[in-house]
Amino acid sequence: MDNVDVLIIGAGVVGLAIAARLSQQYSNVLLVDKNSTFGEETSSRNSEVIHAGIYYPQNSLKAKLCVRGKQLLYQYCQQRHIPHKKVGKLLVAHGKQEENYLAETLKQAKLNGVDDLVWQSKEQLQESTPALAATAALLSPSTGIIDVHSYMQSLLADTEHNGALFVAQTRFVSATANKSGLAVVLDSQGETSKLQCQHVINCAGLYATEVATAINDMPVSEIPQLHYCRGHYFSYQGKSPFNQLIYPIPEANGLGIHASLNTAGQLKFGPNTQYIEDIDYQVAETLKREFVTAISKYFPDIDSNKLTPDYAGIRPKLQAPNEGFKDFCIQTAKQHSVQGLINLFGIDSPGLTSSLAIAEYVEHLMTSEST
Repeated sequence: MDNVDVLIIGAGVVGLAIAARLSQQYSNVLLVDKNSTFGEETSSRNSEVIHAGIYYPQNSLKAKLCVRGKQLLYQYCQQRHIPHKKVGKLLVAHGKQEENYLAETLKQAKLNGVDDLVWQSKEQLQESTPALAATAALLSPSTGIIDVHSYMQSLLADTEHNGALFVAQTRFVSATANKSGLAVVLDSQGETSKLQCQHVINCAGLYATEVATAINDMPVSEIPQLHYCRGHYFSYQGKSPFNQLIYPIPEANGLGIHASLNTAGQLKFGPNTQYIEDIDYQVAETLKREFVTAISKYFPDIDSNKLTPDYAGIRPKLQAPNEGFKDFCIQTAKQHSVQGLINLFGIDSPGLTSSLAIAEYVEHLMTSEST
């Protein structure tokens, strides 16, 4: 049986970030993914936004790791020449009630260490962004956009440069705890292999609970229920009327249908939130009416003929449709008693922004467990 210091299951942006970091410390790191290459699911089907860390409850993992991750991600992008732009974002309000929400958001952001938000009056907005309809807004200058594929390619290059191995088309079958860590069975295109792993990091995203269930000693009571939440995106043809990202007041299960730009300046709108039972990435043309209604609130001159279905992503949410905030869930043996195992559940937004900070956090957990 081959010995591996660290096995990382799932080569999305978080798994890649963890692999890039841990391969600096451990000499034998293996990263596997069931798909034909890295980042084929949630990591490549999102808004590509670097979030500021505004909304999340103080001291939550989402708040702390987003703010830390944003700092690390901008540094990384500059060092590695990853296409990105600190374009800023406008969180827009319509009427007094929503303006009160902005005022509370300003307070929450400061609690989270985000102290650069700027209040924008209706007059200021009319001058800076004439296509926008809003009575007020908060400008978040540290919000940005990133070419996620280039970012993931760079993380993989770092991982392999450090001597770690990435193997695609490889499924996790099972694991059993023993005195030396975990004995793992993998299936690579029908060929079964067995590994002795000192550490196993489960960051399988949409399949994280499925992986956890296949670990023989993992208590079922510690495996949360994941909910698939699909978000659709529509692209908008022609020149963008906005130079910044435009966000409405957040909804119960998402940040609302917002306007975002990619690094080439292409405008897109989304995502909405639709809880589904099975993984399906279809974008129905019939969703256009929902999108036009939502977008028209802040972009009244939208030309619906320029709006076309683009792509969909699915978020692994811990909260059910009518539940409140649920934090990232990152478990160690303190929670589940399986030595050497770390599970990451519910890594939805701001998972991309937080990715390098999550890797740093996981390394810290591993270090503290071994001391």
